[in-house]
Amino acid sequence: MDVTSRKLGAATVISVTGEVDLYSSPRMREPVVAAARQEHALVLVDLTSVSYMDSSGIATLVEALQVTKKAGGRLVLVGLTPRVREVFELARLQSIFEIAPDVDAVVGPRPGEGR
Repeated sequence: MDVTSRKLGAATVISVTGEVDLYSSPRMREPVVAAARQEHALVLVDLTSVSYMDSSGIATLVEALQVTKKAGGRLVLVGLTPRVREVFELARLQSIFEIAPDVDAVVGPRPGEGR
């Protein structure tokens, strides 16, 4: 699993690639929770390239959501693959999280980029 973080205007975009499981989820937790702690943060967790996520990955995202809310921020999950979306639906969490199709749906296209 690989995790990268970048600023996009006021948002922090954390992109996750690969499988998120018991052994790899701590590597995702650190940057996601750190971004979530920022007051009034907008944190986008891009899961477009996640092929698998187990309950430990979901627990990490639930923790990040709680931290974000306490800090008055917003956490948005973007780009859920059908397989990952199914995990959220089975856990009945799709209504708890804000979910968007992609980063642009949340922050809009950057100057010079068309839709």
